[in-house]
Amino acid sequence: MASRTLNDFWVFSGNSNLALAKRICEYLKMPLGGAKVSTFSDGEIQIEIDDNVRTKDVFIIQSTCSPVSHHLVELLLMIDAMKRSSASRITAVIPYYGYARQDKKVAPRVPISAKLVADLLTTAGANRIITMDLHAGQIQGFFNIPVDNLFAAPVLLRYIRSNFINDIVVVSPDAGGVERARAFAKRLRAALAIVDKRRTAPNEAKAMAVIGDVKGKTAIILDDMVDTAGTLTEAAGVLLEKGAVEVHACCAHAVLSGPAIERIQASGIKTLVVTDTIPISPIAAACEKIKVLSIAELIGEAIIRSYRGDSVTSLFV
Repeated sequence: MASRTLNDFWVFSGNSNLALAKRICEYLKMPLGGAKVSTFSDGEIQIEIDDNVRTKDVFIIQSTCSPVSHHLVELLLMIDAMKRSSASRITAVIPYYGYARQDKKVAPRVPISAKLVADLLTTAGANRIITMDLHAGQIQGFFNIPVDNLFAAPVLLRYIRSNFINDIVVVSPDAGGVERARAFAKRLRAALAIVDKRRTAPNEAKAMAVIGDVKGKTAIILDDMVDTAGTLTEAAGVLLEKGAVEVHACCAHAVLSGPAIERIQASGIKTLVVTDTIPISPIAAACEKIKVLSIAELIGEAIIRSYRGDSVTSLFV
C-alpha cells in the first residue's frame, strides 16, 4: 500500500469550511473536486458531483458546525451521492464533529446524539472517519467503521513553545479536560493546574477554585472547544485572582456562539489561540485577542497516510 501514488483519490468539500478544504488541497498539490452543493427555495439541499469518482477513494471535508444540522445533512447527502457513483471508499473528514457533547445520558429521556450521528454517517455509506479532538474519545466506539481521531496538539504546542518560555502552568478549565492538559504539560515540561467548576445550567458555568500553584506564572488554559466562553472567562478570572501573571487560552474548535466574543473582550484573557476547524465570523476575526492557526497540513498528511495505508498515529508520537 505504501507504494500507491496520489492519483486515485479525490477531495471534495461541502459548504461548511471551504477555506480549510482549499488549504488542504494546496498542501496535497491537487485541485478540489467539483461539487454543486446548493439549496432549493424551500431550503432543501441539492447535491451534484461534477467529477467521475468511479472506483476512486473519496475524501469529503465537512465540519458539522453552525448551522449544525444543515451541514450534517449536506455531508450525508454527499456521502450518498458518492456511494451511488460507485466510489470505492468514502472517508468523511470532519474537522469539527458536531453533537459530540451529547455523548451520554445526563438526564432521563434524552438522546445520545453523538451515537445517532455516528449511525447516520455509517448508514449513509461512509467507510472511514477522520476527525479532530473529539469532545470525548469514547465517541470513536460509537462507530462500526474505522475512526482516526487527530489532535491539534502539534500545531498548538509549536505555537506555545515559540511564544512562551519560562514559568508556564498548563490549566484544565474543568475535571474532564485533565488528561488533555496533563499531556500538554508533560511535553512542555510545565506545571499543571485544574479549575474546579460547577455548571449551573447549559452554557453557564461558575468556576470555584484552583487546584495547583499558579502564582507568578503564565497560565495557559487548554480546552477542546470554546462555545459561549463562559467556562473560559470564569477560569481566567479565578486564575488571575490566584496570582497568575497572565492568562492565555488555546483550543482546537472555535465555536464562539452567543456572547462569546463580548465575554472574551471583557475578560482578563490576553490571547485566545484557536485552529481553523471551524471558520470564524468576521466579528471574531476582528477581535485582536483571537489568533487562528491552520491545521490544513495536519489533515492533509492524515489524508495521504490514510490513502496509502501508512500509520496516522505516528503523526502524534
